[in-house]
Amino acid sequence: MDLQIIWDELPLYFDGLLLTVQLVPLALAIGFVLAIPLAIMRLSKNPFINFPVFAFTYAFRGTPLIVQLFLLYYGVGQFEGYSELAKEFSFLKGAYFFALAGFTLNTAAYTTEIFRGAMAQTSFGEVEAAKACGMSQSLIFRRIIIPSALRRALPAYSNEVIFMLHGSALASTITLVDLTGAARIVMSRYYAPYEAFITAGVFYFFLTFAFIWVFRQLENHYNRHLKRREETIQVVT
Repeated sequence: MDLQIIWDELPLYFDGLLLTVQLVPLALAIGFVLAIPLAIMRLSKNPFINFPVFAFTYAFRGTPLIVQLFLLYYGVGQFEGYSELAKEFSFLKGAYFFALAGFTLNTAAYTTEIFRGAMAQTSFGEVEAAKACGMSQSLIFRRIIIPSALRRALPAYSNEVIFMLHGSALASTITLVDLTGAARIVMSRYYAPYEAFITAGVFYFFLTFAFIWVFRQLENHYNRHLKRREETIQVVT
């Protein structure tokens, strides 16, 4: 390996890293906010509320992320009136908006199903106790079902965050210079695929474990009552 190539191109990789750490957390944050009400709608027994959300999650979970990005980035321009709209809103011309939209919709679909499953597993006794206290349905969701579900969903959601980080490498296919885009530029300049992509892999490696560490701390914080229960059982036995 030629370490000089890596050293010379580090500024390009750091620019790509900056784009990645902007794009991924922003998409995850918006997707998270969208997923909670969508998960509640998925629990509804009314088909007019449930089915549109089911169709949305089924479509985005059933197709590759790269296809979704291509449809958004290359396909939207075919709609009549898009050119005029893009003149009014310049951000519609850039690849960043379409990458953010594609990542957001994709992670929202997966996160919706994760949260729906966690909400459906809420203990019947907790809900009945809340009703006995006179809580309304909306209050039960806010104080009982959603907080409890988010705690249970943390391990599965952490996996979705890692998948989204790795999936963000596809941003380079629509002209954005993220980490993978930087690696592709380095390879084209020096024809050195090992140096180019191993360096990008190292950056992704450290980003991945940073996310894992954050979620490990969150799990330890929100599930500390379970550890106390385990310690109590061990003392008794």
